[in-house]
Amino acid sequence: MTDASNPHVFDASAATFEDAVIRKSLETPVLVDFWATWCGPCKTLGPILDKLAADYHGAFVVAKVDVDKEQELAAAFQIRSVPTMVLFKDGQLLGAIPGVLPEGQLREMLQQVGIEPAAPPVDDAPEVAPPLDPHAEVIRLRKAIETEPDKDELKLDLALALLQTGAASEAEHLLDRLPANLSTDDRAVKARARLGFAALLQDAPPAEVLQAAIATNPGDLHARHLLGVRELVAGDAEAGLQQFIEMLQRDRTYADGLARKSLIDAFRVVEDEDLVSRYRRKMSSLLLV
Repeated sequence: MTDASNPHVFDASAATFEDAVIRKSLETPVLVDFWATWCGPCKTLGPILDKLAADYHGAFVVAKVDVDKEQELAAAFQIRSVPTMVLFKDGQLLGAIPGVLPEGQLREMLQQVGIEPAAPPVDDAPEVAPPLDPHAEVIRLRKAIETEPDKDELKLDLALALLQTGAASEAEHLLDRLPANLSTDDRAVKARARLGFAALLQDAPPAEVLQAAIATNPGDLHARHLLGVRELVAGDAEAGLQQFIEMLQRDRTYADGLARKSLIDAFRVVEDEDLVSRYRRKMSSLLLV
């Protein structure tokens, strides 16, 4: 009688009744369905209760009790015929209803005791696709361009992918050859801004060396700037912005206002508008001090 696909319907026994029904009803009303395998009307009522439990999305649950298996439990509730429904709410027995009721009457009964359908559960957030491997994306786009050499949008996509792999020169070459309608595309503008950051990393130490320099001397703003640029170019926008903010906190005049300039340039590159807004506010509050 239990529908395994319906989480709001379950079997109850004498051993589980205290927890699964009485205590459960302190949080969620429990409608107990006393039934038997040989009972014809039970086979009519059971599916109606299953449907209601599903329709109400957990506003109440149905506990099924097989009277042949649970004779002592049936005797304790003086069940003289099946089907018989017993409703528990707030830990209290509200009453017993023998026989089969149509769905409409059951809905009215539930409404009378304050049970209304709950909102459907919100679907789980869709799975987020893992980030594309930029090197694999470069290979894919090169093949696509071989097939459609006149499709300039693919060349812009390739330039963006190349930037992520560090191939700044080839990316710049592709950007320079874009037609006018694409060269002013927002993605192309941001790519050129990213190129400016990438150019700063020529001959720059690796991130690990920069991190070690900052750990030794937190006031090394040159190392902080390069590390911020590295993190930004590598795709960790917040980490890069945080380095620039730290620079601004320590010395807003360093290198002719480099921290402020770096933040403004970064705001043109970062695509997360909420992140940009948050760091714009941080920058403004520091500049107003």
